[in-house]
Amino acid sequence: MDLVEWITRPEGLRDPVLVCAFRGWNDAGESATAALAVLVGSLGAAHVATVPGEEIYDYQATRPTVSIDHGELRGIEWPDVEVWAARPEGAPRDLLLVAGAEPSYRWRTFCRSILDAAEGLGVRRVVTLGALLADVPHTRPTRLGGLAAPASLIEGKGYRPPTYEGPTGIVGVLHGLASERGLEAASVWASVPHYLGALRSAPCALALVRATEGLTGVAVDASELEQAVGEYETQVTSAVERDSALQQLVTRLEQEVDRMPLGEDHGDLPTGDALARDFERYLRQREEPS
Repeated sequence: MDLVEWITRPEGLRDPVLVCAFRGWNDAGESATAALAVLVGSLGAAHVATVPGEEIYDYQATRPTVSIDHGELRGIEWPDVEVWAARPEGAPRDLLLVAGAEPSYRWRTFCRSILDAAEGLGVRRVVTLGALLADVPHTRPTRLGGLAAPASLIEGKGYRPPTYEGPTGIVGVLHGLASERGLEAASVWASVPHYLGALRSAPCALALVRATEGLTGVAVDASELEQAVGEYETQVTSAVERDSALQQLVTRLEQEVDRMPLGEDHGDLPTGDALARDFERYLRQREEPS
């Protein structure tokens, strides 16, 4: 069953690459979807298709939103997966961009529909973006992990090979099905500091944008995101300086990351959920009038 509903089917795309990111389990710090939003905006991508949420979402988990104007209901916005096409001037190829909340069900049907639509437009390479919470400090460059088929797609890029085995998200399923079809497939993940999981991570989003540039050959103007990185760093630095527990945690993570290879145990650290709650509480306290 084809779930993709075309608004305007883009014809004549130049060796297009499919790039996908999804909110939810795959998107710590909203890093992946923020990166894709930068691609859409910077490249002037056109909205060309939709996968209606009615087909793929449990609305009790992914709820529609309402807007109110002067006490009256103005409208209801239903969650969908959106597809854009970007034709950047001077670039070696075009991009097909997909984003939305992770589907609640029909994952294989959804992925097959996306891949069928992409292949019908000439796509031969699929890039999926994700982010996870990790024991890393915000004071070090963003760690990127990746896997690809063929492996040569990411060789020499410094991505750390994944060691995780267990439950996966829609990004993993889409990557696996693309590879099974014989398409080139690369999946890149950013590591978000677990104590900052409640904040949108501009540094991780920027790292994923730059990774996408390397995998597609398409340059992106990310100046607004770069500015957001500076604001993020200022906010986080200020918060950490005022919290001795956070200072100690960051120092410990710096020491561990600097001396240990990826994948080794970082010891008895507080849980990411607990630290995120503490940080959210701290920010709320700063906003409350004294």
